[in-house]
Amino acid sequence: MEKVIHRSSDRGHANHGWLDTHHTFSFANWYNPNQMHFGVLRVLNDDIVAPEKGFGQHPHADMEIVSIPLRGALTHRDTMGNAQAITTGEVQVMSAGTGLQHSEFNESREEEVNFLQLWIFPEKRGVEPRYEQKKFESENRVNGWQQVVRPREEDGDGLWINQNAYMHLVDLESGKSSDYTVNSSGNGVYFFVIEGEVAIGDEQLNRRDGIGIWDVDSISVSASKDSQILAIEVPMELPNF
Repeated sequence: MEKVIHRSSDRGHANHGWLDTHHTFSFANWYNPNQMHFGVLRVLNDDIVAPEKGFGQHPHADMEIVSIPLRGALTHRDTMGNAQAITTGEVQVMSAGTGLQHSEFNESREEEVNFLQLWIFPEKRGVEPRYEQKKFESENRVNGWQQVVRPREEDGDGLWINQNAYMHLVDLESGKSSDYTVNSSGNGVYFFVIEGEVAIGDEQLNRRDGIGIWDVDSISVSASKDSQILAIEVPMELPNF
């Protein structure tokens, strides 16, 4: 088993007033050669957007983008004609493919929005852009892994993306544990502790810590207090574009 640990304090940070953001991997003006990516997982941003603020229209291409609201609602608009809010409990996927533009805006006058945004390199370039979102019931992840993202070619629960990647959420109660079993040979798993205190293998992690693990078939996750964890399973080899 191989592993890499990124403590919450290891993340890049920028506060632009309207946006308070933390970067697990190098992004924008923050560069750390030791934190560039984990396999095909290129970006893991933890963003807080102020009321009545947001990201103006901007382009993306050849990237699988997953957004997970943790608090509040974020209105998404894109050049494919989609215009709707994603709210806490939902997951959004967007395959940028051949290219699109989108914006993300917090329309609340009072409440901040906190959301995770993840970028994953696709299996191949030039796919047709697509967008999808879905609500996932929290009771279906109490002390067990709830699949929210899956590969396009696979059957099962969750939204699909153009990569052999999976995402699972779990709400572990204090004192409970749950093993995560790797779905595909050659994949590693990046665990991000959204809330709580957990032991992943023999490592202790706290709120907003992350650990990447590979060359393993399964790993035990145990909670010492009520916790929420996101597991991001991805190929460890970058695509040969």
